[in-house]
Amino acid sequence: MACGASRLAGFVRSVLCVGCVISPALAVAQNFELIGANVQKRANGVLALMGYQLTPDVTTGSLSINNGTSGNPDFSQTSFGGGFTLSKNFPLYLEGTAGYSRYDPTFVASDGQTERSIPVKWNCVSATGGVGWDFPLTPITEELKFRPIFNFSFGRVASDGAVAGTFLQNQTGTDFDFLKNGRLDAYGLGGAVMLDYEHYRPEHETDLELRYTDIHLQSYGGSASAVQGSADAESFSLWSRWRAPTGLTALDRPVRYVLEYAYTQFFGDLKGVLGFDNLNSVGVGLELDSSKYDMIIARTRLVLRYKFGQDVRGWGVGLAVSF
Repeated sequence: MACGASRLAGFVRSVLCVGCVISPALAVAQNFELIGANVQKRANGVLALMGYQLTPDVTTGSLSINNGTSGNPDFSQTSFGGGFTLSKNFPLYLEGTAGYSRYDPTFVASDGQTERSIPVKWNCVSATGGVGWDFPLTPITEELKFRPIFNFSFGRVASDGAVAGTFLQNQTGTDFDFLKNGRLDAYGLGGAVMLDYEHYRPEHETDLELRYTDIHLQSYGGSASAVQGSADAESFSLWSRWRAPTGLTALDRPVRYVLEYAYTQFFGDLKGVLGFDNLNSVGVGLELDSSKYDMIIARTRLVLRYKFGQDVRGWGVGLAVSF
């Protein structure tokens, strides 16, 4: 699954400071400094990127931003997650998301006369949980629910320090120490509010969700105590799905076609960090119903999605199950 880009959307240039590729021959005795690196600012940017992994969102579930020159990904992300309500009698809502991303910034070091490139590949893993409660808006309709959610997250950014080789081993200072040791741990606290509409009939099924999420990320500990970061992951999303029988049957149940549309608007530190402020996703797929049999999985969906936004477009494939 991937969401490609028509051009590198300012991410590595403005946030992680891409430099020129220069010969790796290095003089150990020289005193190098990072040009415009501001690693403190980069730490904030790192956590902002982690913010795309914190909620179940089909628009950002899989992203790959490619270098316009080489075509190689400078940023790629994959995440999976979901949520469910335990029962109508006990409407406790639980959700979870896990994500992985990788990005390839290149820092430039200089001693005032000579410049050297320092490629550092960073990997990010995160996990988010959410606990909420469904409040049916019975005066309007029993199919509409108001759902407040408390969210908590943990994540780690780790650097492939070996990529920088001998150069980083012979440098000192907070910036070089952070790049060399390459670890930044973070936790997040926040929440979301959601309106969930479910209209289920034998002839068709309609789902609609409106969600506002705000999670504050803050680094702690890590390998370089002088380098800390923070970011606010704030977004508004709309997700909709239509399901109806195709006229075919499988597993003694109707095979349904699925139509899907999703939109996410980013705010706070997520706005523009990858070169766009919003993303759209249009999907079409099929759903198999296995509820007649004694199985844990009741339905399985395969959806092909086309994703687009400002200066970015691509596709993704989603596989989901219902219990």
